[in-house]
Amino acid sequence: MDSKENSSQSILLVDDSYVLRDRLAEAFQERGFRVEVAGNCEEGVEVFRRNPTDLAVVDLRMPGRTGLTVIADLKAIKPEVQVLILSGFGSIATAIDAIKLGAANFLPKPADADDILSAFKRGGSEVEVTESNEEIPVPTLAQAEWEHIHRVLADCDQNISEAARRLGIHRRSLQRKLRKRAP
Repeated sequence: MDSKENSSQSILLVDDSYVLRDRLAEAFQERGFRVEVAGNCEEGVEVFRRNPTDLAVVDLRMPGRTGLTVIADLKAIKPEVQVLILSGFGSIATAIDAIKLGAANFLPKPADADDILSAFKRGGSEVEVTESNEEIPVPTLAQAEWEHIHRVLADCDQNISEAARRLGIHRRSLQRKLRKRAP
C-alpha cells in the first residue's frame, strides 16, 4: 500500500539545464515519482496542462520568462500544486517574492532530490519518501564543472566570450572545454 501511495506522487521539473533536469528526473523516478520535464517556462505550463502533477520544481532564471511568472499559471490549472523555486542566483528578496506569489519554498542550487523533498516538507507539503538501500550517485567534480559552464553559457545566451569573462577563463580555454563530451 505504501508503494502505491508513493507511485501516485508526481513532479514537474522545469529547468533549462538538461543535465540537472535529467539527473533530478532519474532520482525522483527511483523514488517512485511520475516525472514530467520541460526546458523552459512555456513548455512547463503546456506539459503541466496536459499532465498536472502534485509538485513542481521550477528554475528561477531561464531564457524567456522567469520561474516566478509560472507559479500563477500552474496554480490556475491545479490550485493545490506545490511549487518550489530553484535558483543558483537567489536572494532573500527573490525568495520572499516567490513565497508571496504562492511558492511552497525557495531553494538555492545546487540541490539534489533529497534537498528538494526536504524543502517541500518545510514548506508544508506532505511528501511520501520511501527508504531505499541504494545510494544516490554523487556527481563528480567534472560533471559539476560541466554543468556550471553550461549554466553560465545559457545565462549569456550562448555568447562564448561573455561566458568566458564571467567564468574568469580565456575564451579558447572555454571553447576547448565545450568540445569535450559531457562526463
